[in-house]
Amino acid sequence: MKLKFTLVFLSCFGALFAQNNVPSETDLRIYDIIDAVSADRIEQDVRTLAGFGTRNTFSDTLSDTRGIGAARRFIKEEFDKTSAKCGDCLEVFYQKDLVTPEMGSRIPKETYVVNVVAIQRGTKYPNRFIIMSGDIDSRASSATDFTTDAPGANDNASGMAGTMEAARVLSKYKFENSIIYVGLSGEEQGLFGGKGLAEYAVKKGWDIIGILNNDMIGNITGVDGVVSNRDFRIFSEPVPANETERQRNARRFYGGEVDGNSRQLARYIHKNVEKYMPEMNPMMIYRLDRFGRGGHHRPFNDLGFAGVRIMEAHENYTQQHQDIRTEDGIAYGDVVEHVNFSYAAKLTAVNAINLASLAWAPPAPETVKIGGIVEADAKLAWSKVDGAFGYKVYWRDTTSPTWDHSRYVGDVSEITLDGIVIDNSFFGVSAVGANGHESPVVFPNAIMR
Repeated sequence: MKLKFTLVFLSCFGALFAQNNVPSETDLRIYDIIDAVSADRIEQDVRTLAGFGTRNTFSDTLSDTRGIGAARRFIKEEFDKTSAKCGDCLEVFYQKDLVTPEMGSRIPKETYVVNVVAIQRGTKYPNRFIIMSGDIDSRASSATDFTTDAPGANDNASGMAGTMEAARVLSKYKFENSIIYVGLSGEEQGLFGGKGLAEYAVKKGWDIIGILNNDMIGNITGVDGVVSNRDFRIFSEPVPANETERQRNARRFYGGEVDGNSRQLARYIHKNVEKYMPEMNPMMIYRLDRFGRGGHHRPFNDLGFAGVRIMEAHENYTQQHQDIRTEDGIAYGDVVEHVNFSYAAKLTAVNAINLASLAWAPPAPETVKIGGIVEADAKLAWSKVDGAFGYKVYWRDTTSPTWDHSRYVGDVSEITLDGIVIDNSFFGVSAVGANGHESPVVFPNAIMR
């Protein structure tokens, strides 16, 4: 009887010990971040940016009241103010590249495409970056018309204002990884700002976790007649654009057609929003961008970096790339009156909580091996990472868009999933920090035989 009591006690103690060593899956600071995002501050910034008349890439750079020069100086000044309030926690600078007419039909004259960058350095991994971007430039009906008014209130003062607001909110916290808040230019001429920063990142040896590109986050009334302040889209490409022929061939046998690093970033955002902002409806769109169109995450994707586009779900094409006018009773033009600032604040919060979660998370495992061919059980093994408290194994049906099943397995480097056949599911592994924040899921990239 005494032996039985001892075994029961040890069993209960072991279960309690294991439970206490599982990181919490909820971080209350995330709710504070959501509450701190201000629709009023976003409105002020949108009105200021739209008030510069036009922010066309080739517009005035000397005036203090009109053109893209005034706009980028305003953005830099706001980043500098944010930095001053957090003890100079942001490194704020311009990054620029020259573009010439030989580089595209939307470049009428030689000019510099200038980005405004603000880096909040991580305490442990200062060279690992998660990026949030908005676009500085705007356009009228013609991309090369740099004199006509083009306020660009939604496209893309909304995304730029959201990026500035995220910097204000998150600058009050310390993170292990670095966060970059950036205003990119030259988007309407061919994504030149993103291309320049992506190439700059390669030259500097930056380890990029991913980029969250925000392009139009303020409209809730769609041309399709739908009005929604809850829906938003997350665009992501299925596999990296720079994958090798060997990797492409391997997918035919092992799967992974929708499991590239950008798609895992999209799933990460989707899961985080469902947990902390259940009132929102994140829509994962299995496409690089809108049909035949592009955004500033694409240049990062071209170099193999993870990147997604976050934007409104219901666009209104009468308010994009249009001269301000009225025709047949329809008011055309991207003006402030069409921006819903509360909605823009919600999508800013979507960005902020995912920036924070990724910046608080350990690095993802570099290698994840999978085995169990012609066996009853799937097997996984992975490389451990610095800063991980433990690891979580995920799996899903091959037709499911999301990781539907998971198991926290502790501080180990391999696991056998009894009774789960490798043929019928897809699998992945994430690293989990002591604070409960996870890295993006890593799809298996090696085979165990």
